[in-house]
Amino acid sequence: MASRLFSLAKPFLNPKFPNPRSFSTSFLITKTPKKHKPKRPKPDSPRTRSVTPDSNKIPHFESLLARDAKYRFLIKTKEFLSKQPEQILRLDDAGKLYRELGFPRGRKVTKFISRYPLLFTSYRHSDNKIWLGFTDFMDQLLLEERSIMEAMEEDRVTRIRKLLMMSKNKRIPLSKIYHKRLIFGIPEDFRDKMGKYPDYFRLVVEDDGKQILELVNWDPSLAVSALEKEFLVNEDKVKKAFKFPVKYGKDLGLEENDVKKLNLLNTLPLVSPYSDGWKLDSWSLEAEKYRVGIIHEFLSLTLEKRALIHHIVEFKEEFSLTRQTYEMLKRQPWTFYLAGTEMNWAVFLKDGYDENGNLIEKDPLLVFNEKLYKFAQMQEEEEEEEEEEEISGFREKLRGD
Repeated sequence: MASRLFSLAKPFLNPKFPNPRSFSTSFLITKTPKKHKPKRPKPDSPRTRSVTPDSNKIPHFESLLARDAKYRFLIKTKEFLSKQPEQILRLDDAGKLYRELGFPRGRKVTKFISRYPLLFTSYRHSDNKIWLGFTDFMDQLLLEERSIMEAMEEDRVTRIRKLLMMSKNKRIPLSKIYHKRLIFGIPEDFRDKMGKYPDYFRLVVEDDGKQILELVNWDPSLAVSALEKEFLVNEDKVKKAFKFPVKYGKDLGLEENDVKKLNLLNTLPLVSPYSDGWKLDSWSLEAEKYRVGIIHEFLSLTLEKRALIHHIVEFKEEFSLTRQTYEMLKRQPWTFYLAGTEMNWAVFLKDGYDENGNLIEKDPLLVFNEKLYKFAQMQEEEEEEEEEEEISGFREKLRGD
């Protein structure tokens, strides 16, 4: 039996039949492109658990968060490099600044730079070190962005004034406004320009060195919320914006129309975000109306009528917000939409968007950002097309062989 088995193995030892291991398979494409791989189910955790059930998700709002994640490196690197003295950074240092530049820890920064060759470039300096900087094309785009910022300065000043007018003591730490400036379109150098407006702002330095921006003069014409303006145009729409139903209203034995009327009486009037609502009892109905109005007005002052929750809670002391903000917003789905995960979610102001998910009013800076995304996307599409052509070429070659 052993001899028969041995004789069967002889052809494989014959020189006429080379060892299969000697064949090269390097020309074969054995690695599936990442975009074609089936997605693994993510472990259930606050980092991955959606804040909104799948059945209630609104795709165009969710897609905006996906776009933010896609261009996170582009936006954060642009902001970081713009603040550098010569708008350049050593590549060795860039690899350590994953938080500042917006790429995952442990990844190579060069991989992300190569995605945007129209916008970023790397070069070897005379010190034999490789540096990261902007391309000439990107420099031209930044000049365009700067001109937009200068043209919109008066608008940005008004936004800051309204934020101060909403705040509890009409004062906000300068650092908080600076850290969240991008969602309001406030420029990087706005702190240097505060001195141009002594009738609006006062900069106070406290004993611990903290800089506080204070409101100098109250302007009644600015103390009109977006909801109040809308009420003059479409009263019925504003009446339906929020609902504060009467507790145990269903147990009163009233007809449906009577319950609606009772709930409307309970809902109106709303409390202006420019009032002294912070003095109200924190757990009263009027206080909740005040906090809902604060968040509505806060979002209306942002460029994209949306903000991440940590943008909002950054001002929790100034706007008298509580830990129940999440539950409070969930009770108002007619006006607010929550997107993202439980760890980091965003609030959208539905009134700011049309039925197709497009902003009704688009700031010039947003138009510029969309153009920037298009330039980045054009390059990515070219790379994807080249990859598809390469794969197709290998497949045709295999068929021919």
